[in-house]
Amino acid sequence: MGRRDCRTPHWRTSSLHSREASKRPTAPIIPLLAKELREVTAGRALWTMLLLVCPLVGYSFVQAVSLYSESSAAALQSPVLARSLSPFDGILVPTFGSFYVAVTLLFPFVAIRALRQEKESGALLLLVQLPYRPSTLIAAKFCAVLAAWLMVSIPALSSLAAWAVLGGHLAAPETLNLLFGHLIYGLLVGCIGLFAAVISDNPATAAITALAVTIGSWVLDFTLAGRSGLSAWLAQLSLTHTLRPFEQGLLSSGLVLGIAAVIGGLTALTMVWLPPGTAVQKKMIRSGVWVLVIAAGLGAATQIRGSVDLSEDRRNSFSSADERLLATLRRPLLIRVHLAAEDPRYVDLKRNVLAKLERAMPDVTVVLLSERSKVANPSDAYGQIEYVYGDRTDVSRSTSPREILPLLYALAGTQPPAPSVGEDYPGYPLAVSADAALLWFFGGLPLLIALAWRQIRRIRPAKGYLVHQGVKP
Repeated sequence: MGRRDCRTPHWRTSSLHSREASKRPTAPIIPLLAKELREVTAGRALWTMLLLVCPLVGYSFVQAVSLYSESSAAALQSPVLARSLSPFDGILVPTFGSFYVAVTLLFPFVAIRALRQEKESGALLLLVQLPYRPSTLIAAKFCAVLAAWLMVSIPALSSLAAWAVLGGHLAAPETLNLLFGHLIYGLLVGCIGLFAAVISDNPATAAITALAVTIGSWVLDFTLAGRSGLSAWLAQLSLTHTLRPFEQGLLSSGLVLGIAAVIGGLTALTMVWLPPGTAVQKKMIRSGVWVLVIAAGLGAATQIRGSVDLSEDRRNSFSSADERLLATLRRPLLIRVHLAAEDPRYVDLKRNVLAKLERAMPDVTVVLLSERSKVANPSDAYGQIEYVYGDRTDVSRSTSPREILPLLYALAGTQPPAPSVGEDYPGYPLAVSADAALLWFFGGLPLLIALAWRQIRRIRPAKGYLVHQGVKP
């Protein structure tokens, strides 16, 4: 009996441990951040990716400059042709497109490195016993992933410097917007890699899981492209849709909110699955809650249509005079489109008119009425676009804003604005060769990366770094 009384119930033991853990002093964050940075930079994944990105980005940059120069040769003699030459489309987007492919396929391995070695060596069991909260541990790893992305973006950023040295034009708003888009995309891919690492038993499984998500999104977008309804909504979940608005010069608040919700949700899920001693059933319940939170965030993001056109040529907007007048049209505008989603006329209408109207007017609703089968067997109404503004209605088959805007002004009972003066995009033709840049991307930059890798390998490894700094369980 006495022996039985000496025993402490399990639930009391757990409560005592939790109280002791809560009373432990909080350790400084700097040693933890330094340890995570050492872990990421000590592995071969980061430096291998850097060496692979250099020739990939360099070749894409040189080819983009070559094609741009060929187009500029004729445009230099014709101002009309020059207006169609944009360095943003001709240089930045294709160059960073190769960087996007590298991040999609290779960056998950860099993020997995942040957890792989700790899980394999068993150091994770010791790490969670240190006076750090799980949220602090994941935040430190997230910072390490951010630092890794900044490092692997060096070749892409150097291409901007090379273009400026060649005399090329760079518009700050659209360039920074493109960089911001690639940044949040890289963080999203990194969070996918972290979550794959924490739920997998070995690096191979984590890599396969991460690539299944990234490559699977390409397949999803290719399969469901051009469809309407539920298929169109599912296609928007593809990772390929993340960068498209940024590559068009748009900063969409709804898209940024949706990506932030997914990044925050994946970070929370990683935090849930990080502690090794927690029961799987409890982790599944908590994960289900966070999945609902992510779904709610994505649902809220789809309701936000606010966006800013940061493109220098205003490709996503009407003229300034039209934008100001359309903003004063407060009554609801209903547009019924009798076209199939895959019809090229609907694609032109959406790009040239509908998307711009949704940003310019306060209340616009677009209804796509036609089915896919009507492309082969069109009815008499197929191809018509019906505009309903208040109690007035008009119909047109045009997809040009030059015909549609006067129609809308007539429905609103207002006069079209005077044409804007001085808003024509001048274009920036430049006939130049970038072959010399190959020496940098294929020689100079890889050499600097190799020297940096060699120097970092000489630094004391991260193993035991926290203990050396005085951080003890």
